Amino acid sequence: MPERATSKRRGEKSAEAVRAASSIGRNGSETYRSREPASGKGPNIPKSGGGFRELGIPSVLDRFVQQAILQVLQPMFDPTFSEHSHGFRPGHNAHGAVCEAQRYIQEGKRVVVDVDLEKFFDRVCHDVLMGRLEKRIGDKRMLGLIRRYLQAGIMVNGVVMERYEGTPQGGPLSPLMANVLLDEVDKELEKRGIAFVRYADDLNAYVGSKRAGEDAMETLKRLYAGLRLKINEAKSAVDRPHHRKFLGYSSWYAKGGEVKRRVAPKALEAMKKRVRQMTRRSGGRSIQTVIEEMQDYLPGWKQYFRLAETSGILQAMDKWIRHRLRALQLKQWKRGKTIYREMRRLGANADAARQVAANSRTAHELLRPNGSTEACQLTSTFRTAGCGPARPVVWEGISGRSADPYPDRPGAEPDGPKPHRFS
Repeated sequence: MPERATSKRRGEKSAEAVRAASSIGRNGSETYRSREPASGKGPNIPKSGGGFRELGIPSVLDRFVQQAILQVLQPMFDPTFSEHSHGFRPGHNAHGAVCEAQRYIQEGKRVVVDVDLEKFFDRVCHDVLMGRLEKRIGDKRMLGLIRRYLQAGIMVNGVVMERYEGTPQGGPLSPLMANVLLDEVDKELEKRGIAFVRYADDLNAYVGSKRAGEDAMETLKRLYAGLRLKINEAKSAVDRPHHRKFLGYSSWYAKGGEVKRRVAPKALEAMKKRVRQMTRRSGGRSIQTVIEEMQDYLPGWKQYFRLAETSGILQAMDKWIRHRLRALQLKQWKRGKTIYREMRRLGANADAARQVAANSRTAHELLRPNGSTEACQLTSTFRTAGCGPARPVVWEGISGRSADPYPDRPGAEPDGPKPHRFS
């Protein structure tokens, strides 16, 4: 009964929002004059690099109005944006930005100016942004409505916090406002002939020497200061591209000097940390529940990083994930007698089942994909017995490249690839 009552209340609120939103079309002028945005919800979500990202999620009606404004303004502003800006624009995406960055490196621009803005979405100056909008928008009512949305309070733990700067993430208008503000920097870089790629507030500029990179960094500091924005000195640097990451990707040099894409080491480590958490042996969950949870995460990760040209490394991760699943299954079977019985029931031969059962405490080490003949035979038997997916979990591809995409990892050999082992 309580669930039905809750669903009924939600339905009533949704219907009320739709009726209110429909009045915009009948009396839009009055809506512009009198519309006062409600305070958005302000949950904080953790960031991969530490700290928290502050959100400002608008109400249903406010989201409807913001989307209507976006559909009017985007066709007006988007054609004037730089072709090197890829964030939150129709026909552009993160993969396009990564490929453009790869092309610059291949052309010989082997120094990158990696710029990270300090709390950009929380530090946008409303007056500077509105000044840029006033140059293109003549409707004072529209400008007033946009300013009210920028100044709408954020509700945190039931308390409304007033807002004097920033464009809260979570609403449809926020990405467009970011592009409008940062487009001035894009135009200046184009005017100076500096090769760059920008995705929202992430910008990488590519030059041919360290001296040129330092000059570009000073130029960017001056341009951002004019917008009352500050560069995060700790996260920004002038460096070699393969030492930095951009949108989760990095670069490596194959045989012959060809520049190829790889998953950045930090992104790879973040994925491994997530898998370790899902496959921990103290969770008290069935193997099927763990696999279903991983199926909610891994396909999306694979889809985003499908441009990575490191099939050997990703095949090694496939083996590592299967090893984690096998270790979890052995932990749940616990005793050697149970291991032997279950493996025989699933079709394993008696010798393989007996060998694993006799080493029940360290059987997961026997099944580690370390390349030995014994381990490969046991792994094949265990997989056939149904204790691990037979198809690749993350990646399919051809291994055996002549160069190592991760030469900076411990134990890597500079003159060729080495089998990668995850722990």
